[in-house]
Amino acid sequence: MKIRLIKWSNVLLSCERDKIMLKSFEDFRRRLKFAQASRNPQDLVKSFPNSDLITCNKSSQSRIVFNIGNNKYRLICGYLFKANTTVLFIKFVGTHVEYDKIDVCTVNMFN
Repeated sequence: MKIRLIKWSNVLLSCERDKIMLKSFEDFRRRLKFAQASRNPQDLVKSFPNSDLITCNKSSQSRIVFNIGNNKYRLICGYLFKANTTVLFIKFVGTHVEYDKIDVCTVNMFN
């Protein structure tokens, strides 16, 4: 099963000021290529033990938070599971400190 990342170019732009952050996100992207087939969010979270599935009560769209770079960075994604593809819509990329200041369910850095 293929995993597509929507708005990955914005992640690269967000990381251009910090080479360590950029390397961490590139390593994450490489691991995504080898992730086990996912038919639902729970399967994807099992493939990435340092991730969390967040249920958003106010909206029907839940999100997955990936802890990247030994828990130093965060990537928040909305998701869509199709027959042969998992689509991850990137909503937030930042440090742990920046993550603590936002609402996971409403953030959308890259409209």
